Amino acid sequence: MSIFDGIMGNVSEIEVSKVEKEMKDLLALTEKVEHAYKLIRDLLIFTDKRLILVDKQGVTGKKVEYHSIPYKSIVHFSIETAGTFDLEAELNIWLSGSSVPIQKKFNKSLNVYKVQSVLAEYVLK
Repeated sequence: MSIFDGIMGNVSEIEVSKVEKEMKDLLALTEKVEHAYKLIRDLLIFTDKRLILVDKQGVTGKKVEYHSIPYKSIVHFSIETAGTFDLEAELNIWLSGSSVPIQKKFNKSLNVYKVQSVLAEYVLK
């Protein structure tokens, strides 16, 4: 991921093994990380049981907020692909009881269809 992508708020795929090591205390005993994406310091983690959003706060990033979203709480999701002049794709996720979606932007080099497919696999069970 380039500095420009980070400044623009774009997300890039990262290695699952690195995320599993970093999140070992947060994961359930039988839970496995299957896909992970990084936004500057924040993470979007797809496990076989839930979606985890990691929000590193402050200048040092020592304060961290973890959002654990069971896939059954996701009621609607959409993707918007990157265009010729629009260099980023977007994933929107609506949770039950909330009218405002969670929005994540992806750089053009990342396949937003793959991210949507991972999410669909768990939500549509």
